[in-house]
This record gives sequence, structure tokens and C-alpha cells, in this order.
Amino acid sequence: MIFNKETAKKTAELLLQINAIKLQPDSPFTWASGWKSPIYCDNRIVLSFPQIRNFVRETMAKHIEEKYGKPDAIVGVATGAIGIGALVAEYLNLPFLYVRPEAKKHGRQNQIEGHIEKGQTVVVVEDLISTGKSSLNAVKALHDAEVVVKGMVGIFSYGFEVAKDNFAQAKVQLNTLGNYETLLEQALETNYITEEQQDILALWNANPSEWNAN
Repeated sequence: MIFNKETAKKTAELLLQINAIKLQPDSPFTWASGWKSPIYCDNRIVLSFPQIRNFVRETMAKHIEEKYGKPDAIVGVATGAIGIGALVAEYLNLPFLYVRPEAKKHGRQNQIEGHIEKGQTVVVVEDLISTGKSSLNAVKALHDAEVVVKGMVGIFSYGFEVAKDNFAQAKVQLNTLGNYETLLEQALETNYITEEQQDILALWNANPSEWNAN
């Protein structure tokens, strides 16, 4: 779910403005998974733009306070959400930690970096939700450490059905600043894309693994 429609439209406007999101239905990207995609999203770029960074930080922080009160800590998912997660924690004056995709092979072999006690509560911060697997992998690591995950907030979600199913199955509440549906609406309103391109982009979102640019 998105925080609200107004926030989603503003988020889409800002991410398009700084090229954190690029829409190229006529010249698709290839993801690491091998999927052909008319969209590429890199929300780490947000950190390079102070005004937009502050918008994301403050909007996320206020949502967390309204939805969950103050948890014991904020957790970022490595590596994309470490920066924005730390900023949210700073804004809320809370401890911050982050979760690696897997435990280190050396040293203390941590997967969770930072101090947290069993039974404490956290809200997890993500930059981007695709299938949700990496995000929920972080949640599993926290659960294994007997940490209570109150929910997850993210900058942007592609809105894939598989992600919705994965979060529902894991019983994790997800809310994001922006989503794919509102992004397309905003891109069309501002003439970033045409109606024909919007149709192509909508088709991809319905079945991304099978979509063919031709």
C-alpha cells in the first residue's frame, strides 16, 4: 500500500525529475535476473539531492510515528536502504542497524550489523520492492534473532502480484511512498510518456517475467 495518493504523486514526480526512475518502453533495460524491463529504478540517487532526500526521510519518519509509534530501532536493508534508513533513524533519534543479504564469511560472521536486543521492536526501511524476496530475507534474519518487526516502509514498489503474495504469506505489513500505478499516471500527466507507452508499461507490470519488448 502507498502512504497516500498525494505522497505517491509527489514521489513519482521527484524520482522522475532526478532520473532515479527511467522509463524506456522503446529501449528496455535488462535486469540482473535476465528480465527485459521498460523501467529502471535506482533510489540510491535520492541521497545525492538534499531536498528530495529530506522529503523522503521526513515523510517516512512521520509515517512510522503515526503507524507504529516509536520502535526501538530502525533497520535498513543492505545495501540500497542503508543510507535512507540511517537518515530516518537520525530524524527519529533512534538506534540504527542494517541487515546483509547473508552472514559475513569472516570476523564475527554477522548478518545483522548493529546492536539490538531480543524482544525489541523495529521498523524495516527499504529503497525498492520488486518481488520482495530480499526484503523478506532481512525480516527472516531479524525474526531468527528474536526481534519484533512491526512493519516495513519503502520508497517505491513495482506492485507485482508476487510481491503482494510474498508479503501476505510472511505476514509483514508494507507501505511505500510511491508505486508503479501512480508513477504511470504522473508520467502521463507530465508528458514523460505517451498513452501508447503507458499501455506498454502496464502490460509489462502485469507479467514482467514473460514480457517481450517486441
